[in-house]
Amino acid sequence: MFDSHVAIRLEHAVSLVNALTDGAARGRDYTAPRGAELPAAVDAAMPHTGSAGLPRTIDAAQAERLAGTARRMREVFRAVQEGELDTAAEAVNQLLRDTAARPRLDRAEGVDGGGVWHLHFHGANDSFASGVGASCATALALVVGGGLAGRLGVCQADRCDRVYADTSRNAARQFCSTACQNRTKAAAFRARKNADG
Repeated sequence: MFDSHVAIRLEHAVSLVNALTDGAARGRDYTAPRGAELPAAVDAAMPHTGSAGLPRTIDAAQAERLAGTARRMREVFRAVQEGELDTAAEAVNQLLRDTAARPRLDRAEGVDGGGVWHLHFHGANDSFASGVGASCATALALVVGGGLAGRLGVCQADRCDRVYADTSRNAARQFCSTACQNRTKAAAFRARKNADG
């Protein structure tokens, strides 16, 4: 379904959207970090591995740029959830243009004594924010344009709008986390018990 490279970039997109956009999370209002808190929030949202050799400089400008990219990526998840694939595709195309996404092969030295070629979606000298944005935009493009848009979603739990990318075999995911899934099951159980009672 997703190759490992695309799956990692989708995880990055989900993590950035969930950490850097306002809304609701697990039954509570969620206000994304701003100002001086933003660079640390970006750093926490992005794993230190899998960043394709990008310079990990996350100053205020880089963090603000990624927060803007996250807000725009949220629109892709929302549009897919609402069945608005044209809107999702337009949003992805704009992200691809604005991040200057472009595929290229880079040799990773030191693997098995030789070099292994890896596909990256950003330029060799891109900033961290630009490179991560381009990689996430390309992953979303591969999903939306590859007939897998239904694998993107917004949590269906009450008072939660965090997003997810469903990498399960049966494509049945509806929640951003097991916490939201359990919260929803518990609420349904209480409702049935009150109706019977």
